[in-house]
Amino acid sequence: MKRRDFIQKTASGTAILALPSLPLLSFGKPKIKHLTILHTNDVHSHIDPFPADDSRNPNQGGVSRRASLIESIRTENPNVLLLDAGDIFQGTPYFNYYGGELEFKLMSMLKYDLATMGNHDFDNGIDGFFAQLPHAKFDFVSANYNFKNTILNGIVKPYKVFNKGGIKVGVFGLGIKLEGLVDKKMYKETVYNDPIETAEEMTRILKQEEKCDLVICLSHLGYNYKNEPDKISDLNLAKKTADIDLIIGGHTHTFLDKPTIVLNKKGEQTLVNQVGCYGINLGRIDFYFDANKNKTNAGKTIVV
Repeated sequence: MKRRDFIQKTASGTAILALPSLPLLSFGKPKIKHLTILHTNDVHSHIDPFPADDSRNPNQGGVSRRASLIESIRTENPNVLLLDAGDIFQGTPYFNYYGGELEFKLMSMLKYDLATMGNHDFDNGIDGFFAQLPHAKFDFVSANYNFKNTILNGIVKPYKVFNKGGIKVGVFGLGIKLEGLVDKKMYKETVYNDPIETAEEMTRILKQEEKCDLVICLSHLGYNYKNEPDKISDLNLAKKTADIDLIIGGHTHTFLDKPTIVLNKKGEQTLVNQVGCYGINLGRIDFYFDANKNKTNAGKTIVV
């Protein structure tokens, strides 16, 4: 599809983890269920690809190319979740002119399943974000932002559960502290709660009450802060919690060729991934479940 046609229709690198060998469940053919997680973060209203003469990212990115790539992956495997870790807004004149309408319409056309909110998604204020939600045919989750006394109360949920090919997937969101980062008048009475405590409550609900086979955190906390090692980040979140299988991050524009493996407080593996910014890359994590719901995974970053 041509980029111009794609946008007009809405207006009215790579490192691969080798797939681990999967044990036979019996003398017959193993019954393996395959789930693909695709994700973006910090796209910042970059609708068009970078120009051919760009010094850093020539001919990379663009919603049209991402759409073709996602469509081909869905043809390969129907059990796909497409997620975004926030900062959808702000960065090009498209946001200045349309206020987020175009971004949400395009994401809806790409059939995003879920997103969380980044700090720049408050740049037109909480009322401006709310005004664009009719254009989003996908939901938003944020568990540590309490929107009780705001217009988003009851609209942005703490988590959402999906069933993909018999695999139950729970996804919750976490956002960065807005105080000192965003003008108070933009987020109004939104209350920030501790991400670690919130994550522990979310994993309890998703694992024990919802009986999820896979738990994903959509995080806009930032991958890591070398000069502030104790600051809450995705790596610290993974270390200090349990039962999160995958943290999909944003905020720090960190380019990872493959997911980082972190041992959580139980000594079990948590994957942490982030794919930079501006829609240049698409993250892909494949999970494989045997008949007993034991899982293996393979991950890669795809240049769009």
